[in-house]
Amino acid sequence: MIAAILIILSITALIGLILGYASIKLKTDGDPIIDRIDKILPQTQCGQCGYPGCKPYATAIANGEADINQCPPGGDDGVHKLADLLGVEYKPLNAEHGETKPKSIAIIDESTCIGCTLCIQACPVDAIIGAAKQMHTIVEKECTGCELCLPPCPVDCIDMVEIPETTDNWKWKYPIHSIKQQN
Repeated sequence: MIAAILIILSITALIGLILGYASIKLKTDGDPIIDRIDKILPQTQCGQCGYPGCKPYATAIANGEADINQCPPGGDDGVHKLADLLGVEYKPLNAEHGETKPKSIAIIDESTCIGCTLCIQACPVDAIIGAAKQMHTIVEKECTGCELCLPPCPVDCIDMVEIPETTDNWKWKYPIHSIKQQN
């Protein structure tokens, strides 16, 4: 009788150790659905959705506080992907938040720039470099095309230039969903 109790206690202790180890090793630092939603979003950090960046918008979608159709840079394809991920019905892009535009980057006319640093302060991804009263420039690889640098510029020396389509940035123009619906 005592041997059986000791065996059961040993097995229980072993299972407890395994579960304790698994809870530490397999712990997640947040809601994985938020991360999956965030990966679908375009990471422009533009705020057109009504949230200060893509991660807060992803959190709001996951919590049911925001609709899936508020991201103009993500476009129709992004809305389709979010609908598929969340198992909800597709909704067309909400025009209140803007309209989808071709991907572009900011370019500073360096001869006109007065070095005010207002664009640097407005850039959510630190894609603008320069110093006070010195010319500024855009790090093209970092620029997301959010256009947040345009309004604060007092001399209008920043232009948005559409990124030409190449094999590196080309996307299929018709979402898989529209192809499936036709078949």
